[in-house]
Amino acid sequence: MAVAPRLVALAEQMLGAAVPVRIRAWDGSEAGPPGTEGGPVVVVRSRRALRRLLYKPGEIGLARAWVAGDVDVEGDLYEVLGALAPLVWERADEGLAAPSGRRRLAAVREFAALAGPGLPPPPPREEVRQRRGGPLHSLRRDRRAISHHYDVGNDFYRLVLGPSLVYSCAVWDDKTASLEEAQAAKLDLICRKLDLREGQRLLDVGCGWGSLVLHAARHYGVHATGITLSGEQAALARRRIAEEGLEERAEIRVQDYRETGDGPYDAISSVGMAEHVGADRYREYAARLYGLLRPGGRLLNHQIARRPAPGGERGEKAYHVDAFIDAYVFPDGELAPVGRTVSLLEEAGFEVRDVEALREHYALTLREWVRNLEERQTEAAGLTTPGRARVWRLYMAASALAFERARIGVNQILAVRMTPQGSSGLPLRTRDWITPI
Repeated sequence: MAVAPRLVALAEQMLGAAVPVRIRAWDGSEAGPPGTEGGPVVVVRSRRALRRLLYKPGEIGLARAWVAGDVDVEGDLYEVLGALAPLVWERADEGLAAPSGRRRLAAVREFAALAGPGLPPPPPREEVRQRRGGPLHSLRRDRRAISHHYDVGNDFYRLVLGPSLVYSCAVWDDKTASLEEAQAAKLDLICRKLDLREGQRLLDVGCGWGSLVLHAARHYGVHATGITLSGEQAALARRRIAEEGLEERAEIRVQDYRETGDGPYDAISSVGMAEHVGADRYREYAARLYGLLRPGGRLLNHQIARRPAPGGERGEKAYHVDAFIDAYVFPDGELAPVGRTVSLLEEAGFEVRDVEALREHYALTLREWVRNLEERQTEAAGLTTPGRARVWRLYMAASALAFERARIGVNQILAVRMTPQGSSGLPLRTRDWITPI
């Protein structure tokens, strides 16, 4: 009997819902719902993919099969993910159970028969080790997590991100012609929100490859310090600073925010960094930044946010990090609702003056990164590993859909450390930064 129809029937039995995409099995057979002929196809290349799912059911088994190339997509990846996303999200939100009792046992037996005999395949090498060592968000463990994500080759990131080397959402408008223009607009928006002036001190927490440090030093004449835990990021950022002759106004340190104590700074930026901090450490993080800022100084916190968990406080306690992202992309990363972030910043002493949602902007940015990767897949795989290139393609495409469909968002929060007299130093009407200076 052809394999693909059996796979579709098994998937529908286990999911309790129709499979919305076509599947092609290793024997060349195809099956799927009416109307999908000629569209994108999920390709199950070998029985090894089934063994991965048999021994590790759920998201991790699927992730391992994808990263290893045992499962692939021919055609539009967005179309496949878009068809599957509602089913996946519904199960995540409502905790829909797979069939139990005799139905489940029968399905598992047939699945095992299709998988064939054999030991479970080893996890792809791109998967973070399960025994990570050290308490969650300790200095040592955070360094390892950051290294796993960022120390995978600067040339690979340059290919994906483009020459700007900015790994956070750009800011677009109807006149934006390119990703580079959109990223330059984002960097300048941050500098204007912080009201940077010549001679001031800027601290960029989680500075990446130094793009904001360079922009602020070059265009605003500040003394900019960037900190990162990635050795590869720091090396390239320092080289970029030297190439522009900005050593007297810009520096990069391999340093954790908990090790930074040379304040006060006139302004602090935290762009795409707070997602690594963790819920248990966020209060400490906010307090540290508050202590590093002079009275009257500004903080710009640019952070991805998730929707509040269903079920209120009980749901929030049950929140867990996405298994695929935790194992392959951002180990130990955590997202929080924007309201929680605002509250913690204010509890640390900040006055929050503006929150700007940029959700759609991140979707546009991610699609550009995916395009860069898809147009140069072979080169990208050669710059890192084929598995890691597959991780980033899936992660970024799925994230683009999550932003487009409001599963997650991203916000720029402008906060100020007021003076003892209560002065914020901001104009009576904010958002003067909308028009470039």
